[in-house]
Amino acid sequence: MPASTLDDEPTQPPSPLPAAVLDIVRATFGFDTLRPLQADSIAATLAGRDSLTVMPTGGGKSLCYQVPPLVTGTLTLIVSPLIALMRDQVAAMQLAGVPAAALHSHLDQNEQREIWQQAQNGELRLLLIAPERLLMADTLSRVKRLSIGAVAIDEAHCISQWGHDFRPEYRRLAELRSMLPGVPIAAYTATATPRVRDDIVRQLQLRDPAVLVGVFDRPNLTYRVLPRVDLAGQVVEALRRHADRAAIVYCITRKDTEALAATLTEAGLSAAAYHAGLDATKRTRVSEKFRDERLDVVVATVAFGMGIDRGDVRCVIHASMPKSVEHYQQETGRAGRDGLPAECLMLYSAADVQTWRRIMDRGTQEKLDQAAATGDGDVESVRAALEAQGALLEGMHRFAGSARCRHRLLTEYFGQTYDKPDCGACDVCLKELADVPDAHDTARKIISCVARCREGFGAGHIADVLMGKASAKIVQRGHDTLSTFGLLSSLRKEQVVGYINQLIDAGDLGRTEGEYPVLYLTPESAQVLRNERTATLVEPKAIPTKPRRQRASAAGAGTAEAEPLTSVEQQLFELLRKARRAIADERHVPPFVVLDDNSLQEICRVRPASLETLVTVRGIGQKKAENFGDDLLRVVREGAEALGLDLDARAGSRSRRAPVASSEPDDPPRLSGSSALAAPHFRRGDSIEAVAKAIGRAVSTTNDYLAEFVAVERPESIRPWVDEATEQRILDAARGAGETGRLKPIYEALNAQVAYHLIKIVLTHHFTT
Repeated sequence: MPASTLDDEPTQPPSPLPAAVLDIVRATFGFDTLRPLQADSIAATLAGRDSLTVMPTGGGKSLCYQVPPLVTGTLTLIVSPLIALMRDQVAAMQLAGVPAAALHSHLDQNEQREIWQQAQNGELRLLLIAPERLLMADTLSRVKRLSIGAVAIDEAHCISQWGHDFRPEYRRLAELRSMLPGVPIAAYTATATPRVRDDIVRQLQLRDPAVLVGVFDRPNLTYRVLPRVDLAGQVVEALRRHADRAAIVYCITRKDTEALAATLTEAGLSAAAYHAGLDATKRTRVSEKFRDERLDVVVATVAFGMGIDRGDVRCVIHASMPKSVEHYQQETGRAGRDGLPAECLMLYSAADVQTWRRIMDRGTQEKLDQAAATGDGDVESVRAALEAQGALLEGMHRFAGSARCRHRLLTEYFGQTYDKPDCGACDVCLKELADVPDAHDTARKIISCVARCREGFGAGHIADVLMGKASAKIVQRGHDTLSTFGLLSSLRKEQVVGYINQLIDAGDLGRTEGEYPVLYLTPESAQVLRNERTATLVEPKAIPTKPRRQRASAAGAGTAEAEPLTSVEQQLFELLRKARRAIADERHVPPFVVLDDNSLQEICRVRPASLETLVTVRGIGQKKAENFGDDLLRVVREGAEALGLDLDARAGSRSRRAPVASSEPDDPPRLSGSSALAAPHFRRGDSIEAVAKAIGRAVSTTNDYLAEFVAVERPESIRPWVDEATEQRILDAARGAGETGRLKPIYEALNAQVAYHLIKIVLTHHFTT
């Protein structure tokens, strides 16, 4: 998307992207191309220009500040607010062969000293640090002495009081401008309205910045905003649509997280609660189990997820309404970061608005009391912040209560246009709400009960009366004698409360504010009772469990309508997931740092037989291929044989050549790194076993190197490795089966008596041109 200024007019475009950038992206990160916004952001930094990049979660934001230091050979200082995120990013960089480190409170003095020494010696390319630590006098003094090529500020929305996560310490980051004159400052965020973008540029004192705003829509996400009728049942139903996959459930209060986590565990789901009230050891244990794929569901307050970079979260559920659209966008953004389909479900009730208002009022009053007691604090700023929070809450309320396309509403909220008539990926466009039978009569019974209870009670009490619960409280007040007592006894309490909340949203009932809100009648209530106004109530339809096809996504591989895996390929995918976890355990990193699900799925489709083919898979750079490519190939080879799948089934998403750009597009093919090591031994006619021992590789892997050697160097004879009789049997079987490329039919024609690798060598020798 083109750059834009604060006035939404085109700016001077960033400088052209140096050719070296794509070489580095291919070799290090395993991507053949950059998205336009990534290219513009990288080019701006390389040109020494300030920038603000707004890119949805999962859109490849981190690549924008990870690539420039690899081009310039200098150090980029990255300001990041979360230790867990910093640690994961450093682990991912180191796994890709990039010298990176993070300074945080979990390091001892010796570790910190070593990192500072590496930075001083020019050994690091990326140094991550939290804003609080950066702004310490000692840290600033050290930073001044470093040779810094660029500064990157992640989660930059934290600097604006109009943003959804304002942090006062971020305001001081403007000091970097005067401290590091001439060093480009690049700010990054996933969620920022035009007003917040203006504030970021102003507060950071960015100079003539390239303001680059990506497309906010995430088409791989299915948004559902449904009335909360049966919380536990609706959550369980949604999670079962994504069985054995990662999911996050957000609640407002700590008490709610623990209650819901216990309910999910009783239902047989792998779930745990997470909130700030837990001791640090337990929080860390829950977080690490989730990151390491040993826990499927975390039920949490909004504190969870900010530092989790796991890309395979298939479901995010809001058990209640978030307090702003920005929070909603960021929290749902934790789903489907790998670009694959994911579901975002919000279970909404009008009562959520009152809950958030009470929390906001309480927080504001605490700050005002503190300011009055200490004489320190800007009272007007505190009140202005409450007003800003109230406006954000109202925006969220409008979004939840709307019957318009969710993708359109989100896109327009962030100042962009949505040109599709139907997204096909939200509850509105999928028509997943059904009218409740006899809704008008049910509404009249509810309104009548409120009237007969003299408008002095909350939704829970009214629901109990309508359901015919003769509790002590109801009997004491004589409400068991009312004509409305037991009129809705066939319904569950969650349903009745849900209907009450829908009537409040429609204006057919009112609810007071405050800590103990009660229901009251409105002018519309009387109209419903007199049948002058028709009340409507809705409930969710059954949601199909069949997975959506992949849609084009800024967070994905960029290909629309990618085919879902077949059932057999899905079995191979599970084998690869286990292998990924083993690789991660060996290196003490989370599995998503090794590879994301998108890359694993492509491996299942391509089923590479060699490292040369493996590096054509998006997301696998040279260092990863060298480090654990053989392990992946072994799983693919053994899995494919057990499942009856062919190897090298189709091309990967990237060029089938080694991921290094060539100035001559018609250069003859060359052997990849490990195959090139084996080539001299093959030229001498050494046996596969001897070559494997000489280069320190498994025999099965060396078979792949031999196939590549035969394809590239075209030896006159393959006799050192395949005897004449076996070669002839394979050729006869291939011609009889009408196959010169697929291995499985030939293998079966030979009654499974000749190994796959021998068949491949013979076919490569005779039929590859």
